Amino acid sequence: MASMPAEKPETRPYHHGDLRSALLAAAERTLRDKGTAASLSLRELARDIGVSHAAPGRHFKDKQALLNALALVGYDRMAEVLEAADDPGLPLQDRLTTLARAYLGFAIDNAELLELMYARKHEPDAAEQIGVAIDRTVGALERAIAAAQQRGEIVDGDPEHLTLVVGTALHGLASFAITGKFTTEAAMGAVPELVHHLLYGLKPR
Repeated sequence: MASMPAEKPETRPYHHGDLRSALLAAAERTLRDKGTAASLSLRELARDIGVSHAAPGRHFKDKQALLNALALVGYDRMAEVLEAADDPGLPLQDRLTTLARAYLGFAIDNAELLELMYARKHEPDAAEQIGVAIDRTVGALERAIAAAQQRGEIVDGDPEHLTLVVGTALHGLASFAITGKFTTEAAMGAVPELVHHLLYGLKPR
């Protein structure tokens, strides 16, 4: 009697309809759930979405490449939020307030992703791509400031430096909301006063 062929060990499928997007989505979920990029593993992500442990290598050579790609997803998403909110036709104070609230909303809703975005921008292997992405986000604020300078609405100086000052204040407010020192409603309500003080200072007039 002919022997029966040995059963092949069960293996996970190698292919996936859109493996790259699935890996990024799974990575973002893990990041939100566990709160740190250190918790991410290509092997575990492959297991979670039901593909072989080697499959992610077709899109990401290592974990660092995955983190860079996830940071870029975040910057693209932030850029879309800011571009949708921006209105160059508004008076400067209203325009900055609108942009600030858009940034604040993104930061609160994507706290873990935002931390990764800021961390990865200093990585040499991600510098060029992320530099372009940053220009769509921080660049939107810098261009608003530069345009206001040209109209004589704010002081002269390096627009990049002034953007850093404004961005630091906004990120500080976002950090208070993320860590629970402010409620989201309180943080959003504080934006107009913050922008007012940035534009006019604290001295009595």
